[in-house]
Amino acid sequence: MAVPVEAFQLPGISPRAYQHPADRAATAALQRVPYLDEVVRRLIALGYERALRAVTLGGAVRLGERQLPAVWVLHREVFHALDLDDAVPDLYLMQFPFANAYTVGAHSPIVLLNSELLQLLDDGGRRAVLAHEAAHVHSDHVLYQTALIILVRLGGSRLPVLAGLPLLAIRLALLEWFRAAELSCDRAAAVLTRDTTAVCRSLMVLSAGAAANELNLDAFIAQAADYEEGGKGLDRLTKLINDLNLTHPMPVRRVRDLLDWVRSGDYDRIVGGEYMRRGEEPPLREEADSASAHYSERIASAFQQAGSSIAEIGDQLRDWLSRQR
Repeated sequence: MAVPVEAFQLPGISPRAYQHPADRAATAALQRVPYLDEVVRRLIALGYERALRAVTLGGAVRLGERQLPAVWVLHREVFHALDLDDAVPDLYLMQFPFANAYTVGAHSPIVLLNSELLQLLDDGGRRAVLAHEAAHVHSDHVLYQTALIILVRLGGSRLPVLAGLPLLAIRLALLEWFRAAELSCDRAAAVLTRDTTAVCRSLMVLSAGAAANELNLDAFIAQAADYEEGGKGLDRLTKLINDLNLTHPMPVRRVRDLLDWVRSGDYDRIVGGEYMRRGEEPPLREEADSASAHYSERIASAFQQAGSSIAEIGDQLRDWLSRQR
């Protein structure tokens, strides 16, 4: 008899077990940018994260045993599956007509759901979205993710404290990283729900803004293949340019990437209990692959889009930090 999803657990699982090579490579590339981590932490310490948290606490509804308890139970289930029962973040629901969810908070994460998401998705889809957000927490994505949300919210801000900071360059680099991190969390959502179809269906529903019973998943999967394989030369360049300012990869690409991974056999191995545990991770340098060079070039390209090199960005970050001190 199959174990109920609410009882399913992967004891001690490491986020490296499901980490996408692009995520691993993009993270390593960001960490090689001089002073970037220190600047990101300083931005958060300036109080922007506290402001985001205050807006959430004042303008959204905190879910729990007395507020939409069925959704709260799904949230608890996915953290139980990750063996993180003692680290379940607060869950909030906010009125917004665009279906989305995100996690914010470098030190004490919170998960936010937009109300439209609950209107469109059934419990399987809601569990898939919540599992995706839980993977961001499990993977320690929240530091860079919070910094990116702050930069997106600040937009073209000219606050004196930010003077001299290459905001556009940092934003483009963090967007490049975040698109890669999303692919890891799609894998985790499939593993935690043990329902790859639900993950793909939720991506289709969030793309179309229509309930799943009005859409055809097989047609959407075929569309994913067309997007990935179709077009040459200028078409592929257009896709690359379109991606530059996106926070998430194109949904059809995410579906194709996830299904390719499932077919590779890694999904079945993890669900069956064969996976890397926390504390067993090899050093990152031992996992170097072709993606590392690729994403180093992509991060460098992001800086070039902002008119700077990595060395120049490092100098600007160093100078800004020295003024802050």
